[in-house]
Amino acid sequence: MLKQKTLHFLSFFALFIALILPVSVKAETPVISTVAKQALIVDAQTGSVVFEKNSMDQMPTSSMSKVMTMLVIFDALKDGRLKLDDTLLVSKKAWAKGGSKMFVGEGTRISVEDLIKGVIVQSGNDACIVLAEGLAGSEEAFVDLINQKARELGMNDSNFKNSTGWPDPDHYSTARDLMKMSLDLVYNYPEFYHYYSIKEFEHNGIKQNNRNPLLYRNLGADGIKTGHTDVAGYGLIGSAEQAGRRIFMVLNGLETDKMRRSESARLLAWIYNNTENVTIAKKDDVIYNAKVWMGSEKIIPLVLNEDFHATIYNDSKDQIKTEILIEEPLQAPVAFGAEVAKLRVTLPDNTVIEKPLFAATHSPEMNIFGKALARIEYAVVGLN
Repeated sequence: MLKQKTLHFLSFFALFIALILPVSVKAETPVISTVAKQALIVDAQTGSVVFEKNSMDQMPTSSMSKVMTMLVIFDALKDGRLKLDDTLLVSKKAWAKGGSKMFVGEGTRISVEDLIKGVIVQSGNDACIVLAEGLAGSEEAFVDLINQKARELGMNDSNFKNSTGWPDPDHYSTARDLMKMSLDLVYNYPEFYHYYSIKEFEHNGIKQNNRNPLLYRNLGADGIKTGHTDVAGYGLIGSAEQAGRRIFMVLNGLETDKMRRSESARLLAWIYNNTENVTIAKKDDVIYNAKVWMGSEKIIPLVLNEDFHATIYNDSKDQIKTEILIEEPLQAPVAFGAEVAKLRVTLPDNTVIEKPLFAATHSPEMNIFGKALARIEYAVVGLN
């Protein structure tokens, strides 16, 4: 039968101890909210969703979708289809595009690296089109590459119709999909991510500041992208790191730029000030010693195959409850590395996380003589 062994988390480095009753007092939950229509905040180390609001709602993305344009360009740089010092021709279409601009000149040639800065720092729609046409021949062909990239990232609730985020009813995403995009940017393109922390860039005699308000606050922010249209409202994808802890944020649907500045800074500061990451257990820590029936080893240790971290509210780690889910005794033979149980952890906010547990050694089946002795022992004293 399935047994639930209740355990209690003691400290960062303590092992789990079986059969201790869980703490029954629920931690006091701090209040967090936002006026943004959509929001998603994720801790990168633990993968925990720290806060979300309407994160699956379909929404216009405005210039935040320019990150997808950059991912396609970064792929081309990685595989040699483009080089940073390549120069691309500015078409009439690119030069004439409205909205935010890098202020490119029709018929001029601009380096790929400057165009990247023009997109990331200045949010230049014209720079996006120059890059799109330079790589794929047309913006339309480039959009096919963007949508292909989105499918690869599992952005199944997104569709892109242009390289700029220009309003279109068929150009949309969700906060969750934009989070997938942002995680991919930071962790799979580290050699290019530094562009997102540039605060100003000058082209054609015109200096413009990065519109990301988090870059100008003492919060450890180093990216990523803002966006605004009348339909979408004001949005922001932010990323910050403090003391090795990286937080990602997606906000959209704010009414004013002032709200975007204040909400993004307030939420980021709140997360760092009110939550912490704790180590539940480390890879290869012995979590539980499982009984084995008819095995040459009567007890085998069970371990995780990766470190297990969680995000919790400050000073609430004594509220964490854990259980071992196992059908015990295990039936021999038990192979080394076999998944034989689960560790279930209930966090102070009642979030439940389950992780597989694996046999840290093997227990071959007993020979006939050993089985006979085991049956006699069981008949006399039972299964200890």
